[in-house]
Amino acid sequence: MVIAALEQEQVDLVFGYPGGAVLTLYDELYRSGLKHILVRHEQGAVHAADGYARVSGKTGVVFATSGPGATNLVTGIATAYMDSVPLVLFTGQVATPLIGTDSFQEADITGITLPITKHNYLIKDIKELPDVLSEAFYIASTGRPGPVLVDIPKDIFAAEGKFDYERKQDIPGYKPTLEGHGGQINRAVKAIREAKRPVIFAGGGVIISGAAAELRELAERCRIPVTLSLMAMGAFPGDSPLFLGMPGMHGTVSANYALSEADLIIAAGVRFDDRVTGKRESFAREAKIIHIDIDPAEIGKNVAIDIPIVGDVKRVLQGVLKRIQPGDTKAWLERIEEWRHKHSACSEGLHKRDILTTPSVIREIDRLTPHDTIIATDVGQHQMWTAQHYCFRAPRTFLSSGGLGTMGYGFPAALGAKLASPGSTVFCIAGDGSFQMNIQELATAVSHNLDVKVAIINNGYLGMVRQWQELFYGGRYAYTALPGNPDFVKVAEAYGAKGLRASTPEGLRNAIEEALATEGPVIIDCRVDPAQNVYPMVAPNSPINEIIMGSESE
Repeated sequence: MVIAALEQEQVDLVFGYPGGAVLTLYDELYRSGLKHILVRHEQGAVHAADGYARVSGKTGVVFATSGPGATNLVTGIATAYMDSVPLVLFTGQVATPLIGTDSFQEADITGITLPITKHNYLIKDIKELPDVLSEAFYIASTGRPGPVLVDIPKDIFAAEGKFDYERKQDIPGYKPTLEGHGGQINRAVKAIREAKRPVIFAGGGVIISGAAAELRELAERCRIPVTLSLMAMGAFPGDSPLFLGMPGMHGTVSANYALSEADLIIAAGVRFDDRVTGKRESFAREAKIIHIDIDPAEIGKNVAIDIPIVGDVKRVLQGVLKRIQPGDTKAWLERIEEWRHKHSACSEGLHKRDILTTPSVIREIDRLTPHDTIIATDVGQHQMWTAQHYCFRAPRTFLSSGGLGTMGYGFPAALGAKLASPGSTVFCIAGDGSFQMNIQELATAVSHNLDVKVAIINNGYLGMVRQWQELFYGGRYAYTALPGNPDFVKVAEAYGAKGLRASTPEGLRNAIEEALATEGPVIIDCRVDPAQNVYPMVAPNSPINEIIMGSESE
C-alpha cells in the first residue's frame, strides 16, 4: 500500500535507512522500481529530502525504522517545519500489542513530533492506511506546506487489506484560504498608490507559492525597493537596482534603514522573525503594514498589522497587479541610493588583504559558477556572509536552515538538491563545525557519484558563537575553538572523493576551477582568517537601525 501510494503520488525518489521494524516495507521496496537513496544517518535522510523538496517543489519522502531511527529524524523534521517544507515521513513502530510496553526500539514518535509536524498519524488498523496516505500527501503540500509523519507498526506492515486509493482534493475541516479578500486587496492598492516611502519585504512564502514573477512585476512597475528575508533569497534578482539585500541582525544598512523609515511595508509570505525585527516595539514605527500570508496564524503574531490579507501570495499579488496604479517614489529611491553609496564599503575591508577571507571565498564562487547555481549552506558566519555576498538571481537556488538554524543541514540538503536538479551546478558552503555534524554523508555522495562541490570555511572555530563571545561576553572564548579538526582533504580522499586545499586568493581560484572541472563530489578546505567577524550587525534586542559596522581593520 505504501509503495503503491508513492506511485500514485508520482514520487520518484525516497531517502532512507532500514531497520527491523521496516523490513517488510524494504522487502516490497526491493521488488519495486522506486529509487531509494541510502544515507548514512537518518538526519541526513530528512535534510536531503528537505533539499530535494525545496529545489523541486515536490514533496520529499523519508523511510526510517522505529525507536532511534525515528528519533534521529527529529532535528530534520523541526527544520522542515520551521521553514515550511513539504515532507512525508514513514516510520516503523513496534507491533500494536507491544505499544506502551517499552518494547525493544519503541519510541512514541507521534507524541515526540506532535509540536513539529503539520500533522501526524499512528496507524492502528490496516483499513485506515489508504486514506491516511492520501491525506498525508495532501496536507504536506497544500496551504502552508510542512512535514507529515505516518507511524506504522510492524504487524500493520505485514497485514493485508483492500487498497482503494484516491488522491485527496480536500479534507473536511482543513480548508486553506487561497484567494485574498477583494476589499482588503483594494485597501492595499490604495495604500501603495498613496505611499511616499514604500518597501516590499518578501519572505519564503513567495518562493513556495511561485510568486517571484509577480513580486518582480510589482516592484518594477511601481518602482518600490525590495528586501528579502534569508528564506527568500533568489525570489528577486540580486543584481537589480531595486534590491536592498537582506534585513535584520546581519542585514544591509540600506535594508534596515529603509524598513525603519518606510511609511508602508508590503510584507509577502514572511513571519517577521525576531532576527529581522530586532526590538519589536521599535520596528517600523512610521510604517503602515500590509501583510499577505496563507497562514492566518502568522498575521499579527509578531508585529501589529494594518491591512491583513489571508491568501496565497501569488494569487493575492495577481489581484494587486490588476488594480495597481504606481505612486511617486523617486525621492525615496534617491534617499536609499545615498545610504547604499555611503555604506557600500561597510565590509570591504574584509576583502582587501592578501589572505583568504570568507567573503572573498563566497564572491569567488559567485564569479566562477553559473547564474543558476544552487547554493546550500550550513549555519553560522558563513551563512550570513553567503546571504550578503552571493548574488542570487532565481528562486529555489538557495537552501539554508532559516528558522531552526540547524548545523549539519547544508551538505545533505545539497545532495538532495542535486538529485532534484541533476543538470544544475550545486555548491555547499559549510563551516568546519557544521560539516562534521553530517560528514558521514560523504559516503552517500560518493556511492551515488553526486556532483556536489563543498567549500569548507575552516577557521578553527564555531565562528558565530566566538563572535558573540567577543562582542557580548568580554572575549571569554569558552569552548568555541575546534582544536581536533581533521585534515578535510584526507577525509575526502578516505571516502573516495576529491580533496583540495586553498589558503590564498590565487589558490582558491585554482581550487574552485579544478572542482568545477572534476566530475563527482569535491571538498575544498578553505583556510580562512580565524578572527574575522560578520558585519553589519545589530545587537540582540536592539532596533535594526542601530548598526554595528565593524572596522576596516577587521
